[in-house]
Amino acid sequence: MELFYLIVFGGLAVIVATMELSKNNKDRINTPSAFNSFKNNYLLVYSLMMAGDWLQGPYVYYLYTTYGFGKGDIGQLFIAGFGSSMLFGTIVGSLADKHGRKRASITYCITYILSCITKHSPQYRVLMVGRILGGIATSLLFSAFESWLVAEHNKRGFEQQWLSITFSKAVFLGNGLVAILAGLFGNLLVGSLAMGPVAPFDAASIFLAIGMAVIISSWTENYGDPSESKDLMTQFRGAAVAIASDEKIVLLGAIQSLFEGSMYTFVFLWTPALSPNGEDIPHGFIFSIFMLSSMLGSSLASRLLARASVKVESYMQIVFVISSASLLLPVITSFLVAPSKEKGGSITFAGCIQLLGFCVFEACVGLFWPSIMKMRSQYIPEEARSTIMNFFRIPLNIFVCIVLYNVDAFPISVMFGMCSAFLFIASMLQRRLLGVAERSRQDKVRELEAEPLNI
Repeated sequence: MELFYLIVFGGLAVIVATMELSKNNKDRINTPSAFNSFKNNYLLVYSLMMAGDWLQGPYVYYLYTTYGFGKGDIGQLFIAGFGSSMLFGTIVGSLADKHGRKRASITYCITYILSCITKHSPQYRVLMVGRILGGIATSLLFSAFESWLVAEHNKRGFEQQWLSITFSKAVFLGNGLVAILAGLFGNLLVGSLAMGPVAPFDAASIFLAIGMAVIISSWTENYGDPSESKDLMTQFRGAAVAIASDEKIVLLGAIQSLFEGSMYTFVFLWTPALSPNGEDIPHGFIFSIFMLSSMLGSSLASRLLARASVKVESYMQIVFVISSASLLLPVITSFLVAPSKEKGGSITFAGCIQLLGFCVFEACVGLFWPSIMKMRSQYIPEEARSTIMNFFRIPLNIFVCIVLYNVDAFPISVMFGMCSAFLFIASMLQRRLLGVAERSRQDKVRELEAEPLNI
């Protein structure tokens, strides 16, 4: 393996370890054993769920190429996944609120396992079914688990600030450490053991099955809307009214869609960006480098969220600007660095520069997840949490589908330029959210001061 990858990985590992070991009492919150037990149970489940997801990530695009599909066909398969998430996401989110988040979490495991099984077939239609199942599973992953956590946290009477501990730990472990190990494990299965590109999907099924067993045996059920008589359309209308009546929820949804849309487009584009001429790159190891960068971001987020004086709405403006600049690097290198015309070989100089920029973007992703979770817990009403969160995914999936549908029409540098522009817009909307939230806090303070004292 090239020395460059090892240097980047080692450097990031040292930085992350230093940040974690240097935490002081200001960066930590003392919590009781009852909360710690609850938190650790959730972190175990979340880590297993994310292991099932991350094992697949680096090899989806690669698996399709081994079956002989080109970039256009692969783009259509990805569109099927995001389109499925868009069409069915709100429905499954509402069902989770109505019939239980625990049941929805179990459904996620079953659906994703079925999606993994389809990867054994080289038939386009079977793979398309797998992408549709994967889209449904993704909607559940990013709504049902967080909704269960927030509801159960509040039901047990834990302090609101402690949610940020669970969020940051979940991202650090599930989106960081577990993802790194998943990338290395996948690289071992495909590379060293030569078990083929479908092996990580089989391993993912095993982790999902273990996680499902833990959920069944240790989780209690909770619901969103307590009224069992409400049908789906009534739930949709209630969620839509909640969104339309609160500018903070609208802004939060737009910010999430812009960032995640850029992030999922990056997931599709990073492989062809780093190997435009079929360069031999270690997909699993690079993925681990990205996840180590994400751990760096989540470690920094845990420090920021532990300080009551630091406003999440404030520092996220800077995060979005930095992420926008990082995805602008492929555009800059396309002008400043002459493209290599040699087929195969190792990663190019331009590829090395882009990889470093992508590491910065992944660090921003690590900051984004616990921060957006914190803001969602503050602004989204509990009774329709899963429904509203999946409403947010509708514009996200439309955006990604449009990008992937036109993936052959534009150079990769143009696609990265669009993502950079959307991230800059997100920073502007975050600035607006900060102002609206501050005015809302001031209005509440004035209302409390105006209330007569009951003596």
